[in-house]
Amino acid sequence: MLNALGLLKERRFLPLFTTQFLGAFNDNLFKTSMVLFATYAIFNDARMEANFNALATGLSLIPFFLLSALSGQLADTHDKARIIRLVKGAEIVIMLLGAAGLLTAKAGYTTPGMVMMLGAVVLLGAHSTFFGPIKYAILPQHLQPDEVLGGTGLVEAGTYLAILMGTITAGYIGIETAAGAVLALALVGYAAGRQVPPAPREGPPLKINYNPFTASIRLIGATMHIPRLFLAICAISFFWTIGAVLIIIFPPLVKNVLTADERVASFVIAIFSIGVAIGSVVINSMLKGRISAKYSPASVIGMGGFVVLFSVLVRRWTPAPAGTYYDWSGFIAQPGAVPTLAVLMAISITGGMFVVPLYAFLTTTVEKDQTARTVAANNVVNSGAMVVGSLSVLGITAMGVTPEDMLLVVAGMCVVSAWIAQKLHRACD
Repeated sequence: MLNALGLLKERRFLPLFTTQFLGAFNDNLFKTSMVLFATYAIFNDARMEANFNALATGLSLIPFFLLSALSGQLADTHDKARIIRLVKGAEIVIMLLGAAGLLTAKAGYTTPGMVMMLGAVVLLGAHSTFFGPIKYAILPQHLQPDEVLGGTGLVEAGTYLAILMGTITAGYIGIETAAGAVLALALVGYAAGRQVPPAPREGPPLKINYNPFTASIRLIGATMHIPRLFLAICAISFFWTIGAVLIIIFPPLVKNVLTADERVASFVIAIFSIGVAIGSVVINSMLKGRISAKYSPASVIGMGGFVVLFSVLVRRWTPAPAGTYYDWSGFIAQPGAVPTLAVLMAISITGGMFVVPLYAFLTTTVEKDQTARTVAANNVVNSGAMVVGSLSVLGITAMGVTPEDMLLVVAGMCVVSAWIAQKLHRACD
């Protein structure tokens, strides 16, 4: 068996990994640049900042909800490598729109600029909707059975490292540079996608249902009746709902509670990505390639405990003088900075340990000609749950709940996730 890292030397894996890495980097470079610009340069109200972040998150999820069923059918019916090339070509056009939106808003035309940026967010959601099922469904087709967990872990780790890099980069470059970078990365991603080996349809051809509503209902119905898939998808959905809430509240929390600038905000968001990447690798080593939910309940319980601790630490934070923000050196000099960052890292590591084995369940429980539709069904349910999470943030924020109190809601969600993961472990192991 190849060591998981050895897959990076293989053409059957490296081009896919590179394409996914560049796509995640580019997506987060654009979105973080947009969110930080809106948070620090457009709005001056914590509630408006949270509402904008929730709106952007919700808009990005609409395509997942409407188009995941179609994307899964197409991926299981056509050559997955060909779809990758089409999707990456579309990314170039999307980033043209997004870059134009950034530059327009920077020039002072805030409303049309924000409309263009949010339009690009919706289209990027569609881009990810069609690429998402492929990146997991193609793995059992190109990898050996004992390589799938390692490959899944590498894809997850690479994705979160890319999110890390894109998020941090957004905090350190100007809007003009970001606009040029997202377009350049889209071009490089297209070139990488063209190197993915063919992955033709396996099994009989499908009659594609283009109605997004009936297709989604049938897709979910055909998937969720399998107990282990039902439990895995529910657990993953809770995880991503937790992630959506955290990402929504982080920028206003850093600005208004930790009173730090946009570079610190981008780094705090990026730490979440670092930890999930580490957790992805750690759980693969602990399970030794075996697909199991053995450690998932304990992992997410640990995550919930660290979220509570994080809430306690931010409440004890000493804010910067009125009207100012800590820069990176000022932030890290604060007595609570290192413990706060360490706990945040622990939250994300335990999160990565929780979710990676669950994705492996999705791609190994069903036949290879059904994997893309299984991942698509998961995406439909995930996106629906995340939309509920985003709307909940809007509602809870409107009630006057602060970001530090919102963290306690997240901790409660971790308990529910642990209960579901324990049922999955008992059903499958």
